[in-house]
Amino acid sequence: MNMEKIKKRLIHAVTFLIPNKDKRKYIRRVLKAIYIEKNLDWKTFLASIKADKVIVFKKAPKIFSLPFCSAPKVSIIIPVYNNYAYTQLCLWAILQHTHDVDYEVIVADDVSTDETTGIEKCIENVNISRNTTNLGFLQNCNKAARQAKGKYVLFLNNDTQVQPGWLLPLVEILENHQDVGLVGSKLVYPDNTIQEAGGIVFSDGSAWNWGRNGSISADDCNYLKEADYISGASIMLSKKLWDELGGFDERYSPAYYEDTDLAFRIRYEKGLKVVYQPLSVVVHFEGKTCGTNLNEGLKAYQRINATKFYERWQDILQKEHTAKDNIFLAKDHSVNKKTLLFIDHGLLTFDRDTGSRVSWQYMIFFKRMGLNVKYLPDNKATKGNYLTIMRQHGFEVLSSEYFDKHIEQWLKDNGRYIDYVYLNRPNVACKYIDLLRQYTKAQIIYQGHDLHFLREMRRYEASEDKAALQSSEKYKVIEMDVMQKSDVVCMFSDTEIAKIREILPNIKGYVVPLFIFDTELKKNIVYEGKARKDIMFVGGFNHNPNADGIKWFLRDIFPKIKKAVPDIKFYLVGSNPPPEIKALESEDVIVTGYVTDEELDNIYRNIKLSVVPLRFGAGVKGKVIEAIYNKVPVVTTSIGVEGIDNSDGLISVYDDANIFADELVKLYKNNQYLEEIAGKSHDFINKYYSEDAVKKVFRKMLDL
Repeated sequence: MNMEKIKKRLIHAVTFLIPNKDKRKYIRRVLKAIYIEKNLDWKTFLASIKADKVIVFKKAPKIFSLPFCSAPKVSIIIPVYNNYAYTQLCLWAILQHTHDVDYEVIVADDVSTDETTGIEKCIENVNISRNTTNLGFLQNCNKAARQAKGKYVLFLNNDTQVQPGWLLPLVEILENHQDVGLVGSKLVYPDNTIQEAGGIVFSDGSAWNWGRNGSISADDCNYLKEADYISGASIMLSKKLWDELGGFDERYSPAYYEDTDLAFRIRYEKGLKVVYQPLSVVVHFEGKTCGTNLNEGLKAYQRINATKFYERWQDILQKEHTAKDNIFLAKDHSVNKKTLLFIDHGLLTFDRDTGSRVSWQYMIFFKRMGLNVKYLPDNKATKGNYLTIMRQHGFEVLSSEYFDKHIEQWLKDNGRYIDYVYLNRPNVACKYIDLLRQYTKAQIIYQGHDLHFLREMRRYEASEDKAALQSSEKYKVIEMDVMQKSDVVCMFSDTEIAKIREILPNIKGYVVPLFIFDTELKKNIVYEGKARKDIMFVGGFNHNPNADGIKWFLRDIFPKIKKAVPDIKFYLVGSNPPPEIKALESEDVIVTGYVTDEELDNIYRNIKLSVVPLRFGAGVKGKVIEAIYNKVPVVTTSIGVEGIDNSDGLISVYDDANIFADELVKLYKNNQYLEEIAGKSHDFINKYYSEDAVKKVFRKMLDL
């Protein structure tokens, strides 16, 4: 067995020695990042486990070497004045926890008198910017930045210890978001409490570190967000922008408020965002450099420079910032935005089921429309990559145990700030509708996804299962109650809106597009019939109509297709296939289970036809629209095409099993006709399922 396999088995074994399941994922990360990949000694490894969250080094080797880099991506600038022990540990933490970005370190020595004077003899490859006279913090930083070779400059206090994976998340923000000018880290105390999760500046010029002394895992401290400023203990911007601004403004010399002023110049003079990145975690031993007494020494300049800052930015502060009683909006620079609370069943597994994909696209749409979007998952899920992804898209996810027990109190405290609520699904909506009416004046939009009572009634008609009939009756009561209490009802199908109006004639109902596609993404796909083969079905099997439809298709339709086209294969693509579906797998029936978006995209580019053989259900079927978006012709039933009244011949519809089989075979062999259908797809999607199409609907119902 090679060393790599031994390492992986060690990680797996030690992880499951930990009795607390909630800590296992963290311990696995610690094992990989600290002991295995970073080659730390055994004592440090054990200490990192005991630390639970942050890793604090108390000792470092006297002599060690930083990596040499002639063309760094990032220049890390560390201003120092004495306190060598902190500087040494700061550099050691950088070495141990920075392995995914090329960097250089510049220690800006402002005439230290301790061991700092000989730092280059102990730490190899550290670059020194050494002053002959004491310049003070601000001018020391400006001088050191002039020798930076990196594309980005990062200012880091010497009384900090960076955590594993801290640097790449900062770089990725500036690399991937051209509208961001400055990004900063989550600052934490050694006891795992928050020091700062982004800074707030109020209309009177006073400042506040958001999250101070709170939990490191708090929901409101762990999403990517705009901030009024980021404390200069760990901030990064491009060298080009830094040079354009002329560095820190020397009116704030020797120190304090230069970082806040920099953030304001970036936002209000350059029109760029200032962003807090919670994935970049830095321990900050606050006060070790300048002390904490506001009445003496360098710290006294905090009050002096606060006055200078206010005088400079007074007009902006009055127009763009708020008083201290509006923390809810100030914490993510949303004072001039309207707030939308989006509620759905759980974390959005957008690559696994259509419902989640739809909700995800609408959340992103609302954010692009300038709304401050908060997300409440009904199941209060707190784990997994989906939580991180949602947070990294800028959504505050109300997922912690606090919200499981105190959502009513949260609404009571913050309901006045909520302008809109987008409430999804009847079994979720019924839990919150009365609380929302009680504690908010928000416009409540109910999004049904499909009419559950209609779907269950159709299941009963197809199967004569009395449980389905009872379910239909139950959902009808719930759905009608929620709709009556909502301001607006949205469905994806005009068939369903018409059905609702038969029961509630005065309902304010809108048909909204099922998907919001980037119409340019698939515009240039070319469908060549002769180069493609096989048929596919896409859908999650937690949804009853999908499993029923597949069993019907394989029993009554596919055998006849197989006789006419012997080499044809049928791909069943979707998460959570039950045992009875897996049992149907054969050489000609391939059950893939879950596939990634990239894998699904590849299947769409090679498959000849998509089949959607549904016998019951309700609402618009995402799998049909998605196939058209990917320029793949569709064969389905009248249930499958329901709500897509303007398909313009793009979809072939048959309910009889024999006719379904015969017509699919004819279509499969007619490459020219298939190519004509595929050629119409882009215009159809652009007209009905683009962002512009969605805007038209929502501008009628919301003030966007």
